[in-house]
Amino acid sequence: MIVMGDAMMASIRAAAARIQADAEVLARPVAAQESAADEAAADGASAGGFADSLRDVIREVDAQDRLAAEKMEAVDSGRSDDLVGAMLASQQASLSFSMLMQARNKVVGALDELIKLQL
Repeated sequence: MIVMGDAMMASIRAAAARIQADAEVLARPVAAQESAADEAAADGASAGGFADSLRDVIREVDAQDRLAAEKMEAVDSGRSDDLVGAMLASQQASLSFSMLMQARNKVVGALDELIKLQL
């Protein structure tokens, strides 16, 4: 069983919620998207919200991968004897990457559906 920190789980849940909400917007017909864009502009939402969220999630996944690599390197070189911590960090990084790829696949699928829409 993989133990994840509360902060990490909260950030993953928040990112997944943002991605799901943006994917739902992408799946709407064009007229509905225009009205959603008008509502977002009225609420003062930033135009780069999705891109910024995605960039933040990618940076977090990269940071987890680098941390796992550093821990594994420390164990391999003998500077640390925390093999369990290194393996947990490696599994967390792997799980985060898998979740990122699943979210990416959902967004790409939504874009494919948008392309298939007949106007």
